[in-house]
Amino acid sequence: MNKGIEIDDLYKLKAVSDPSFSPNGEEAIFVQTVMCKEKNDYLSSLHSINLKNLSTRQWTFGEEKVSAPRWSPDGKRIVFISNRSGINQLYLIYRDGGEAERITDCKKGVSNPVWSPCGEKVAFSIRLKKGETFDQKEDEKEKLKPFITTSMKYKSDDQGFLDESRSQVAIVNLKSKGVKRLMDDDHDYTLHSWSPDGKYLAFSTDKKEDKDFSFQSDLYVFQLETKETRRMNEASGYYGGASWSSDGKHLAYIGHGREFENATHNKIWIHELGAGYSVCLTEGMDVQVGDLLNSDSIQGASQTGIKWSIDNESFYFLASDSGNTVLYYAHIEGAIYPALLQEEQHVYGFDLDSDRQMVLLAMSKPTEPGELYTLHVPTGELTKVTSLNGDFLEDRVLSSPQTFMYTGAKDWPVQGWIMKPVGYKEGKKYPLIVEIHGGPHTMYGSTFFHEFQVLASKGYAVLYVNPRGSHGYGQEFVNAVRGDYGGGDYEDIMRAVDYVLKEFPFVDETRLGVTGGSYGGFMTNWIIGHSDRFKAAVTQRSISNWISFYGVSDIGYYFSEWQIQRDLGDIETLWKHSPLAYVTEMNTPLLILHSEKDYRCPIEQAEQLFIALKREKKEAKFVRFPESNHNLSRTGKPSLREARLQEIVDWFGEYL
Repeated sequence: MNKGIEIDDLYKLKAVSDPSFSPNGEEAIFVQTVMCKEKNDYLSSLHSINLKNLSTRQWTFGEEKVSAPRWSPDGKRIVFISNRSGINQLYLIYRDGGEAERITDCKKGVSNPVWSPCGEKVAFSIRLKKGETFDQKEDEKEKLKPFITTSMKYKSDDQGFLDESRSQVAIVNLKSKGVKRLMDDDHDYTLHSWSPDGKYLAFSTDKKEDKDFSFQSDLYVFQLETKETRRMNEASGYYGGASWSSDGKHLAYIGHGREFENATHNKIWIHELGAGYSVCLTEGMDVQVGDLLNSDSIQGASQTGIKWSIDNESFYFLASDSGNTVLYYAHIEGAIYPALLQEEQHVYGFDLDSDRQMVLLAMSKPTEPGELYTLHVPTGELTKVTSLNGDFLEDRVLSSPQTFMYTGAKDWPVQGWIMKPVGYKEGKKYPLIVEIHGGPHTMYGSTFFHEFQVLASKGYAVLYVNPRGSHGYGQEFVNAVRGDYGGGDYEDIMRAVDYVLKEFPFVDETRLGVTGGSYGGFMTNWIIGHSDRFKAAVTQRSISNWISFYGVSDIGYYFSEWQIQRDLGDIETLWKHSPLAYVTEMNTPLLILHSEKDYRCPIEQAEQLFIALKREKKEAKFVRFPESNHNLSRTGKPSLREARLQEIVDWFGEYL
């Protein structure tokens, strides 16, 4: 008898990412990532697929992680990033075979390779201090020393404590292996693309000196010969993702003017190089450009950005819309429409072969982990070209979500999904677990979610919704949570529970559970401080105290001001929005999960909540995960991801 998805099926899932057509369109490369139980790590390898006969070939082997594969302009070579030497370096491999050759030896690693149009050079990103050379060695005597900073932005959940290194741009000559640093200053640069004539690089940076209170990213083109820079965006804001048309006359880029801080929709801008000005092409679209859909099963994906057609007048991009990510076609004269829109789709990566009018998609669905598809644009024919997870799924029964719309706070429509338990039987009552996403400016939707399938296989109905603050439903909706944490968003979630209890009689109203991480953890804490209708709760990487969060999070002081819209000058409001203030009202048994090295929502948030609950003689359990950051549930050590899921299953099993 087939069974549902189990916790250790994490090791059976194959994640596909970074799809890219060869220049002749006959094959494509992609990265395949798996979780290795023996190594307790992620392993990824470079693969290709022949698009005529759909045969696949593995290019790299061994216990390594590869990423960012990029075809050379002539299609004879591929450059990619690998950590096979212990740190991320740039490697080159020939299409016709042979061993991959390492072409950089940078002590802090490299990232983001970009080919020159001539195929003789590769630009890349590297972290260096001002004045530091590529071969400069660390002083062995200074391995243990105090950390000193004068910057408020001194730590990162991803990187830990930050030294004086900055993300700089360098170029390696593939023949001589010589490496040249393009800039040498105290700014961070994000590399985007090389102009078709080979004369310019596009990158983003913030050149303001006081970066503690600067939250912008300006787009520049850099003249390689003269080293002159020219800013593309007229208004200040946050801009990047720049892509040139093949004739070099237009530069398309993504960004916004921060009108609603980090809740602002990304838009697409077109800069006409000859005229010297930019126009916002998507001003009339009330959607978020890019993929903001949550998943715990996609590894190695990165924002694809903009892909130009060979006509130099049209291009393709992704946008987040009502729980799906939609592939859009756009023309510089203003026409925009969906190129692929199904009932359920999470497109998280794509490439364009304009000559053949084909799009290569990395796509997930609620009952299908990521696979590769091709889309023939003129006919709309969609063809699945890989089945990496097919054999595994044949032996599993999956729960297929049912979407619905209901009325939330202020009578706004809100979208939700419910999953029946695996093995569902008509007339039987089942416990329900409410899942709340983080962000809050992300969204749930039409993608494969391993955790949800695990809960469904354990006999739970699973409810997840996109309350106000979520992307996919317009600018007003995503901005509505700012200054109102625990208000309309709380009402949206609780009304979803009411709706489900009314419309789905198989849900047992006496056995309700709630969980979520980050913002979802905050909301879990808030809910049990304001309602006793849940029998059990699990809070993960949560916020409990906005007052201390202001100073301890890597984003605390500005995130609090953007989201709660108050600083330390208004302790009363920060405390009013803090779940810790309502501990005496918390009667729901609470499991607290938190990572030791979480700098986004530091573990002191969990410590405060746990001690306060225990002091009040409340039912609480605290689980701390070593050597893990804020992203434990998505990219954490496999053994700890297993342990996290087991704790959740056991807790709900005990109380529901």
